Amino acid sequence: MTRAIAADGDGRDRAPPLWLRGGYRLLFGCGALWAVAVVVLWLGAFGGYWTLPTAMTPLAWHQHEMLFGYLGAVIGGFVSAAIPNWTGRPTVKGWPVAAVVLLWFAARLAILFSATVPLPIGAVLDVAYPLFLLAYAAREIVASGNRNKPILVILFLFAIAYALDHAAMMGALADPAWGMRMGFALILLLISLIGGRITPAFTRNWLVRQGTAEGLPVMPGRFDMGAIGITALALAAWVLAPAGSIAGGLLVLAGGVQAARLARWAGIRARRDPLVLVLHISYAWLPIGLILLGGTILYPFMPVSSAVHALAAGAMATMTLAVMTRATRGHTGRPLEADCATVAIYALVHLGALLRVSAPLLPFDYGRTVEVAGGLWGAAFLLFVAVYGPMALRPVSRAGTGA
Repeated sequence: MTRAIAADGDGRDRAPPLWLRGGYRLLFGCGALWAVAVVVLWLGAFGGYWTLPTAMTPLAWHQHEMLFGYLGAVIGGFVSAAIPNWTGRPTVKGWPVAAVVLLWFAARLAILFSATVPLPIGAVLDVAYPLFLLAYAAREIVASGNRNKPILVILFLFAIAYALDHAAMMGALADPAWGMRMGFALILLLISLIGGRITPAFTRNWLVRQGTAEGLPVMPGRFDMGAIGITALALAAWVLAPAGSIAGGLLVLAGGVQAARLARWAGIRARRDPLVLVLHISYAWLPIGLILLGGTILYPFMPVSSAVHALAAGAMATMTLAVMTRATRGHTGRPLEADCATVAIYALVHLGALLRVSAPLLPFDYGRTVEVAGGLWGAAFLLFVAVYGPMALRPVSRAGTGA
């Protein structure tokens, strides 16, 4: 990725439009809209209302697009917003932002219409997107000597997961879900790594501003590194042998350790600030999902799909919305305060996830319950676009238009 020539201070006639000053401005909104589209198209195919124009099975397309489509966009937005803060280097602006967003969107269309568009075209477009993110992140982090080099490893492996999933579509892998599980595991590690850093830090900052000097969150240390290591080991075992008892036991262990980690962050003390509290509630889906996934492997008390959705519709979706709302407010100069609409976003996505996970256990029609859960979950993303889209695309003040 090449940096745009113009910068905010180079003159208004040369500065790119606001919506091209940082990839997060477009990628967060585009990703949220795509998440809604994927849910609607999948539910329609699941209910027999229409046939998707993809060469993939509807379920495989749904899984691929939620993981590599929606979450790929969110990761791109997060990288574009976070790296300038990490490195102190200027934000990428202008045509490189537009090019990457168009690349992401072209990949989405090529895969959706892959019954007509040759599979290799969609594969090349799709894999090129994380490689561009990796190239940008590597250049900025290496040039600044920043400590966040583990992110580069995760981005590199994520690009490999993209490629493996496309290889599976073309029948080149004996296990067609290998790339999907690998990408899934990497996102969970990213939540453990980044979520485990920002949640106690933001909680501590808020409590200090309230004048609290005691009972502050325990900041990351050796225990946290051990928790991340155990989680990585458990997820690696699951990627390689998803039905194995070793993976099941390690996942339950990892979930327990992550729960203990979360308990050290004093989340209950920040309950008066929804922007902070939601980070704790969202992170709680990670240990819950790990324990459920490991438990269903060892003792199938509920479908594996419910445990997977605790990690996907739960941990991944709720944590990304928590980060997207906070990042959009912070990087556009808005107050770090959750209004009623923001609280509604959080409530809808958590209710949708809870209903989806518990659907097989409820005394209601399973298909209808899944549709209601999808409706609640999708409504959260539509509300995000309605409320936060304008924030990303319109200046709050002359001093707050940069990212």
